[in-house]
Amino acid sequence: MTPRSPLSSQRGYSVIELLMSTAIMMVITGAIFGLVNPSQGAAQAQPEIADMQQRMRVGSDVIFKELLMAGAGPYQGPVTGSLVNFFAPVVPRRLGRQSPDGRAVFRPDAVTLSYVPNSYSQTTIESPMPPQSAEIKVTYPPNCPKAKTLCGFETGMVVIIFDSTGHFDTFTITHVQDAAGHLQHRGQTLNHTYQAGSTITQINSHTYYRNAATNQLMRYDGASSDIPLVDNLVGLQFEYFGDVNPPTLPKPPPGVANCLYDAAGNYTAAMPVLAADEGSLAALPAAMLTNGPWCGSGTNEFDADLLRIRKVRVTMRMQVAARALRGSNPLLFASPGSQTRSDSVVPDYFVRYEVTPRNLNLAR
Repeated sequence: MTPRSPLSSQRGYSVIELLMSTAIMMVITGAIFGLVNPSQGAAQAQPEIADMQQRMRVGSDVIFKELLMAGAGPYQGPVTGSLVNFFAPVVPRRLGRQSPDGRAVFRPDAVTLSYVPNSYSQTTIESPMPPQSAEIKVTYPPNCPKAKTLCGFETGMVVIIFDSTGHFDTFTITHVQDAAGHLQHRGQTLNHTYQAGSTITQINSHTYYRNAATNQLMRYDGASSDIPLVDNLVGLQFEYFGDVNPPTLPKPPPGVANCLYDAAGNYTAAMPVLAADEGSLAALPAAMLTNGPWCGSGTNEFDADLLRIRKVRVTMRMQVAARALRGSNPLLFASPGSQTRSDSVVPDYFVRYEVTPRNLNLAR
């Protein structure tokens, strides 16, 4: 019997065995990377999702709170109650000094909301105020705080003047003369001649709209400032629902006509009773809100059907900021991106809510 070499049992791996083990290792390593890569995509997407949801929260909260306050009117002095008794505090277009929309414009992605804030600056005017006047003499109400100049009216404050005929104007105070009870404003012609006793008060009147060029939610202050609130807003829509019965206010004093009454006090507005299709309310489409009868005058004219509004539905659509996390499907992405992996895309985020402004529903 031939003796075995002492090294014959210690031979290494063959080339074939090495190739097979390398192939097995590569398969296992590839499987591990396949499991890890999706988690990397999720880790990349989560901060962007949180940012998108936070932007949606900020935008919807701002609009919700302003809608909730819409129509709040004076709460002291000879005239109190909701602004809807005097003019339309919810208007589906831009109002103000800079680039106001025409009376027949309906913008589904814009709304102007007006309300009187918690303020001592609420009183009436003592003498007529024609369109070209730059100085207003106001009355001192009995509860005017002595520590504040002219009941809190101050330079830079935005105020509104309105009466019982449906007319209103906003302007910015440029000077206050406390001793004489005078307010001054410059550079703005009013739309109407306001008689003694017309109300003048501090006002918050803001237009919210979507800037389609920059995909931003914007707020216009009614005077000279447009500011962005949130980015990557790719959709904004306002829908309106209102009282089925025609409005009966504002009613002018005897001898004066307006959009609802003639000078003899007869109701002349040819406005139909609507069929309820949203609970006890009726949908108010764009055509109804832009066909008259027209109240007010000048750039502040408004359709009388806007006085019916009792509920507003808001739909907002937000996209993720990073284009690399947006796919190509136009149903999921308003602005498609470059991502092809389904586990690494973040679809657009939709929010829809409804607000029934309490100040518009006080009479219901």
